[in-house]
Amino acid sequence: MVEKPHTKQKRLIPSFRESKQRGEKVTMITVYDYPMARLVDQSTAELILVGDSLGMVIQGLEHTNPVTLDEMIYHVKAVRRGAPNTLIVGDLPFMSYQISPEQALMTAGRVVKEGGADCVKLEGGIHMAHQVERIVQAGIPVIGHIGLTPQSASALGGFKVQGRTQAEAERLILDAKALDAAGVFAMVLECIPAGVAKAITTSVNPLTIGVGAGLFTDGQNLNAYDLLGIFDRFVPKFAKQYCSIAPQIRETFNSFTDEVRSGTYPAPENCFTGSDEIRKLYPV
Repeated sequence: MVEKPHTKQKRLIPSFRESKQRGEKVTMITVYDYPMARLVDQSTAELILVGDSLGMVIQGLEHTNPVTLDEMIYHVKAVRRGAPNTLIVGDLPFMSYQISPEQALMTAGRVVKEGGADCVKLEGGIHMAHQVERIVQAGIPVIGHIGLTPQSASALGGFKVQGRTQAEAERLILDAKALDAAGVFAMVLECIPAGVAKAITTSVNPLTIGVGAGLFTDGQNLNAYDLLGIFDRFVPKFAKQYCSIAPQIRETFNSFTDEVRSGTYPAPENCFTGSDEIRKLYPV
């Protein structure tokens, strides 16, 4: 039996804080295009992240930093069209917000106004608090992002777990509290020990969304391409593949190619015949 698509209403920002207070978990799925967005919109997931990870997953780059603001807006627009009933989070790409709070506000404004995002996400803790505050003051909701921050992965020594020592853990807690004070309604905790994530979750008001941060966050985020087993270049430890459709996709492509070569595709039902006059003049 085929399950019917889920019908839902888009969540409002204040409701996520209420979810935290009630202990209700939330889900965010990362996608980059219209077809995937439509599928998430038909699911029970509450949020979609249009992440700058598109540089690696979609563009085949080694990291996220080359992704431009115009590219982000392009993908946010596509996702927005596909998911009118899901809260859309637009990522702010590298060097589009770090220079100043004013630059951050201009960038966030474009992602919301041109892309159609409901809110924006940016990386960094204490040092990005002024940027967050400026964006929030303008009426744009913000999600923070601490722990492993891919845009600064080189400075962190690569894509590694953060908060392994007491000093690092305490610094992450201070980052989280700074983002809380600056006005974020949620924050992503990426690749940090579960105990540290739990300490952060219980010490801040915003929703915490884990990406490799254990069970004790207020929600979880995974990439659709990891969930579906499509992106097989590498699979992070924290990513669970709920199915693996990459082999099926390859087999479909091979079946199509075989049928074209054998002449079984296109079949008569896949062809246009035209009027009786055309069929007489141009028989097949």
